[in-house]
Amino acid sequence: MFVTGSADGLGWARATQSSCTCARRRMSAVKELVDQDAVATVGDLSDLAQILDLARQVNASGAMDAVVHNVGIPNGAQLLVVNVVAPYLLTSLIQRPKRLIYLSSSMHRGGRASLAGMDWTGRTSTGCYSDSKLFVTTLAAAVARLWPEVYSNAVDPGWVPTNMGGPSTPDDPRLGHLTQEWLATSDDPEVLNSGSYWHHQRRQEPHPAVNDTRFQDLLLAELARATGTRLAGSCPRPISDSPRGNVRT
Repeated sequence: MFVTGSADGLGWARATQSSCTCARRRMSAVKELVDQDAVATVGDLSDLAQILDLARQVNASGAMDAVVHNVGIPNGAQLLVVNVVAPYLLTSLIQRPKRLIYLSSSMHRGGRASLAGMDWTGRTSTGCYSDSKLFVTTLAAAVARLWPEVYSNAVDPGWVPTNMGGPSTPDDPRLGHLTQEWLATSDDPEVLNSGSYWHHQRRQEPHPAVNDTRFQDLLLAELARATGTRLAGSCPRPISDSPRGNVRT
């Protein structure tokens, strides 16, 4: 299993539950995991070159049963790179696993289903956290549609006490990673499905744009244009009569 962001927070909590390949910046933070036979991989997910190198490192470790795209930041110019471009590129470049889990947020429902003016390079600050989580949740649904042999799902971990969530959050920290663990490892018939949005092991309805195949194709085409890497099975060009992939829902 490969878990991004295993140095702290939900990624660390998830990684401690099984032997994982762990993407992180701080070797000391994952020493306990490495001592338990995890393989540490190094990559800064705000840097395109390092994302590409990280994919190479993971592929060199062998095929993964599951990949958990856990890393996320709340704001800043690199918001879209870390929260959207990195999981897109890693999905495209890492040898296809059996299961894919993408960390979303209930805040994705406040995101705007518009791709107009988004800077995917991290040079300027565009989009907000809610936008980024809408995009990555849409990515999860698109992968589920295009790769029927892979179980691809998105998870709202809740508002849990992490560096991002803060120490006074109301949710149980264990619930913050339980659903990811369940989706990554369980053979429960409910888990052996794809394209769902989960919160504490229950399916919920996401933002309507998430399951809009036209918006999915527009997002994938825009990310392919920005990165020079096309997700296998996706349309090479956006199918839209809207300028710059602007979709209203």
